[in-house]
Amino acid sequence: MARVASTLAFAALAVAAPLDARHGSGHTQLLAPDGPTEYQISYGPRPYYIVQNMTEGPLKDKLMSCENGPFSVSGWSIGHRGGGTLQIPEESAQSEEAGARMGAGVLECDVAFTNDLQLVCRHSLCDLHTTTDILLRPELAAKCTTPFTPANETSDATALCCTSDITHDEFMSLCSKMDGSNSSATTPEDYQHGVASFRTELYDTCATPLSLDTFIDLVDALPGYRNFTPELKTPPADVPMPFNGYTQEQYARDVINAFINKGIAAERVWPQSFLPADIFQWIKEFPEFGAQAVYLDEEGETPETFETAVARLPSLKAQGVNIIAPPFNYLLTYGDENNDTIVPSSYATTAKAAGLDIITWSFERSGPLDRVEATEDYYYNTFAQAVSYDGQLYEVLDILANEVGVVAMFSDWSATVGYFANCFGLTGPVGGSYLNK
Repeated sequence: MARVASTLAFAALAVAAPLDARHGSGHTQLLAPDGPTEYQISYGPRPYYIVQNMTEGPLKDKLMSCENGPFSVSGWSIGHRGGGTLQIPEESAQSEEAGARMGAGVLECDVAFTNDLQLVCRHSLCDLHTTTDILLRPELAAKCTTPFTPANETSDATALCCTSDITHDEFMSLCSKMDGSNSSATTPEDYQHGVASFRTELYDTCATPLSLDTFIDLVDALPGYRNFTPELKTPPADVPMPFNGYTQEQYARDVINAFINKGIAAERVWPQSFLPADIFQWIKEFPEFGAQAVYLDEEGETPETFETAVARLPSLKAQGVNIIAPPFNYLLTYGDENNDTIVPSSYATTAKAAGLDIITWSFERSGPLDRVEATEDYYYNTFAQAVSYDGQLYEVLDILANEVGVVAMFSDWSATVGYFANCFGLTGPVGGSYLNK
């Protein structure tokens, strides 16, 4: 497949944003509303489809009133895996650019490491077999932790390919593709498919992978002054740490140093991790970065562990954590005995009472809402009976924004969140404001 060129021509438009806005403090100097000579924020039809699908009422009226803008970049909108992931291969230059075009003020790179200990953008260290064309490259497929095995009468097709199996240069030679695999495949070519039905393979035409360095360069060159959120990926059991002497501590250190080496101010970076030790290390070693580190919390997956996760929130704040980031199902629950309404959960109210800011994830990862109860979709599992049509996407977002009070939202299609943020004047957290909180 021929590589689709990364549209770094966006960089040529960077003159629309003053240099002091792109390199200054915080993110309050985000791009102003669109003008004829400025970078055009474009939401496409999806936000309007959702609004038109809503039940009549004040929220719909408010969102309808914003249909003609003006629209601007918002730091409340975080591009999950780039922000174009609903339709465009994740962690690719094209997904980052799509999220930016849809107004995301913060863009994400999930940081993994290669065999030669270089940092690259990939949602998991061991997902190359489903998110790239590595199995179509015999010389690289041979290096996979588990080579491709075709399906047979008793077993599904299998493979396991990790960033740590190959070098940086080999990783950068791959084509990124939509995440998916065909468990019935008998050939590597057949295994490339299996994308979720609510996504698309329309843009699955060899998207450009990113290293952490090229991600930083791309985002820094985008008009409108964007911020960064690198997630330090926890290595799976298939990549035991230390890896050839490379420790988790050095891995965490290298992520922050990549931004320091590029001259990116700490207030523009929102580092994330699921491991408390990573967060506490950043707080200690890089206090300006650590002050706005985002602790990703998924410790409340059962009723028992949920209560434990809620109870420990005040202690996390006492240890210097300022931002907690659970999945949004942790923040919402049923509000009546008939399961018809949605209200903030005990997690949401406890986090706010403890003085923690809340960022949450991930909107637009679930497909149509009329399917989420039947499919036991993860993100809606605490209130699935209360939603059944797509207009309720903005009802859910309204509760998260205006009742829970989340300070930013990750989304796989940045237009949906960006439209809402613009309509309600949501600008996101202010970089540099957390250091002495």
